[in-house]
Amino acid sequence: MKMLIGTKLRMTQIYSQEGKVVPVTIVKADPCTIVQVKTEPTDGYNAVQLGYGAKKYATKPMAGHTKGKGPYRLLREFRVEDVGTLSSLKIGDALTIAQFTEGDMLVVAGISKGKGFQGVVRRHGFAGQRATHGNKDQLRMPGSIGSTDPQRVFKGMRMAGHMGADRVTVHNLKVAKVDTQLNELYIAGAIPGSRNSIILVTANAA
Repeated sequence: MKMLIGTKLRMTQIYSQEGKVVPVTIVKADPCTIVQVKTEPTDGYNAVQLGYGAKKYATKPMAGHTKGKGPYRLLREFRVEDVGTLSSLKIGDALTIAQFTEGDMLVVAGISKGKGFQGVVRRHGFAGQRATHGNKDQLRMPGSIGSTDPQRVFKGMRMAGHMGADRVTVHNLKVAKVDTQLNELYIAGAIPGSRNSIILVTANAA
């Protein structure tokens, strides 16, 4: 299993080998260090914890957890289903962008852009109400939220509220280009998150 933590830079476009224009997202993926390897007998599940980036100071618990290495900007955990892959990973090893090849199918997870407090038209795609023929100041209102009989609002009712800033996972994204010199991964299509946000990238080993 291939895994890495990166930073979303920007979107651009490149030309494929067939001469077609491909929209891509550039992800800066510096080497990540394996901090912890979790196994089912000891932890209840199989996972790998990676350290990404650097910061100036570390707390004593974090310094003890990372065995004096780092300190890392953040730690993220990746579930690993293949036990054979887990046995080949050692604490202290560095995972680089070189593990990915052009054509790999990726699963990308990130935090979507925050949109603030939004109404039902933008948040849920409501059509709104009529603008004329007796309607006044009702164009973008949600309308009725329930019937009289239950005398309550059902859980999950689509209403106005905070929009965005959610963890979003996108599957079946293809690697368009791998730049090992700049540690940049070109992913075909759009991925969640704003510029300079943290992105988690995984792919199944061929």
